[in-house]
Amino acid sequence: MRQAVLDHTPSGLGLSGQLWTRGQIGRLIFKLYGVRFTEPGVGKYLKRWGLTFQRPDKRAVEQDPEAVRTWHEETWPAIRARAKAGDGEILFADQVGIRSDQVTGRTWGMKGRTPVVRRTGNRFSVNAMSAISTEGRMHFMVCTESFDATVMCRFLNRIVGHFDRKVHLIVDRHSAHRSKTVRAWLADHEDQIELHFLPSYSPELNPDELVNADLKRSLPHTHRARNRTELAAETRRFFHRRQRQPHVSTGYFKAPHVRYILDE
Repeated sequence: MRQAVLDHTPSGLGLSGQLWTRGQIGRLIFKLYGVRFTEPGVGKYLKRWGLTFQRPDKRAVEQDPEAVRTWHEETWPAIRARAKAGDGEILFADQVGIRSDQVTGRTWGMKGRTPVVRRTGNRFSVNAMSAISTEGRMHFMVCTESFDATVMCRFLNRIVGHFDRKVHLIVDRHSAHRSKTVRAWLADHEDQIELHFLPSYSPELNPDELVNADLKRSLPHTHRARNRTELAAETRRFFHRRQRQPHVSTGYFKAPHVRYILDE
């Protein structure tokens, strides 16, 4: 039973849904052995088996496991070796959109009475691009226009302005990153910066995704923005705060799915 829970989803064993609950496990026990357990009874077995109730990581069904394996075993080690040989800098980067009506996290309230969070009915958003290194460096840019190739070139120009050595920038396969405009810009700055692309549908390989999650968790705890200018200012304050906390930036790299970056 323990291995069935670890290796399969409920739907894969003839039940419904993708997530295991005590009730689902109880139904599987009855289906296989004809023995009924209460949910507390199932819970005792789960504890004895060393299992805990957790929020699962998500993986896109489109992800190519072979591409992820190649990244771990070949592509990433090659990038790291090239950067080390050329005394280069490695940065992981990602873009994120922040909306005025976004509410994340939880708050305390009266049992049976859902708390209400007041927000503006005028919806607006800003975009941000950030990049982090294992040494705790963080670079960012906040913009109020849509993220496109022109904005990406501005960000790249800002990045190279901070270094007197070549930068190896690792990003996802967003269309703006692979656009003709960006490729032309990179060709004119090939001695200063080079782009490397993560496997498709693999955000868990990028530690900068954790920066985005941190940003979205942090913003609701600050003053609620009433317009795009205020939202952009709040976003910049978050990044400025993290720039003064390099230990937080290095901490992003210690998450289980990105610890491979620190392994030699």
